Amino acid sequence: MDIRHLRYFIAISEERSLSAASQRLGVAQPSLSQHVIRLEEELGVPLMERSPRGIVLTDEGQLLVRHAREICRNLDQCITEMREAGGAVRGQVTFGLPPSISMVMSVPLAETVRIDLPSVRLQAIEAMSGYIRTWLEDGTVEMAFLYYIDRKDQFRARHLLDEQLCFFAAPDNWPLDTKPGVPVRLADIAGLDLILPSPSHGLTRTIQRHATEKGIELNVVIEMDAMTQIKELVARGSGFAIFAPAAAHDFVARGELVKSPIIEPSIWRPVYLVSNPARPMSRACQAVEKITLTVARDLVRRGIWEGKLTPELEAFEG
Repeated sequence: MDIRHLRYFIAISEERSLSAASQRLGVAQPSLSQHVIRLEEELGVPLMERSPRGIVLTDEGQLLVRHAREICRNLDQCITEMREAGGAVRGQVTFGLPPSISMVMSVPLAETVRIDLPSVRLQAIEAMSGYIRTWLEDGTVEMAFLYYIDRKDQFRARHLLDEQLCFFAAPDNWPLDTKPGVPVRLADIAGLDLILPSPSHGLTRTIQRHATEKGIELNVVIEMDAMTQIKELVARGSGFAIFAPAAAHDFVARGELVKSPIIEPSIWRPVYLVSNPARPMSRACQAVEKITLTVARDLVRRGIWEGKLTPELEAFEG
């Protein structure tokens, strides 16, 4: 077996047709069939079956194609890094960001990477943490921000800061006797019409856990897994929300929302910069990681990203 056989097999698995794979690769179809037969003889298992819908991979074939993609990806990365060793840092870095962090981080990060690393192409993907976790595992993204690290996760994680959750309302719909900015007890806002993401969302699970521990029942009137729409509803006076300040930085800056930190209990959540140690980091990834740490620390120190820096990030020297 060699790398050529693996690349051929990947093409067949993606095209689901020997003739289509033959055209894509520029290899005669009989020759391609022989490559598959040799693979099956060498491994001692059937890798594919023909059906009216085309080629269907067996379980063994699906396992092989997963390994083949990783092997080819690592080899390509090795070749690229060897050719670029000692030269300018270049390549593509795919970065996953939850919506709330993307609000404050994506633009300054993209601008800084473009200025400091002109030969690096940053691909920032915004998605819910559950999707990002899966993408880290399968290599769709090379690094990401996450709010929660499970004990069974094998990720390389750096704890950067902690965010305190706040209560948000429209300026003309403030429901409390105290003024915005004055800390409010969770029990005092529990009965208000709250708009939160669905229970599967990490933010809602965190809020509900703290409420349950204090014997507090929340009045959630709308569930919506879309941060921008929740903020729009709150700004229109249709309810109230609980976010980390970063998630609503844009609306607060425009005067469309006001906030107060929540106490009794105070609800904090950590922010991690995460990568998969099973996948080697390219020089481009390492350079973007350093820029990410510098930008995150700068945003916190300037009060744009509200939170408490960890000692590691406070002492970081990029």
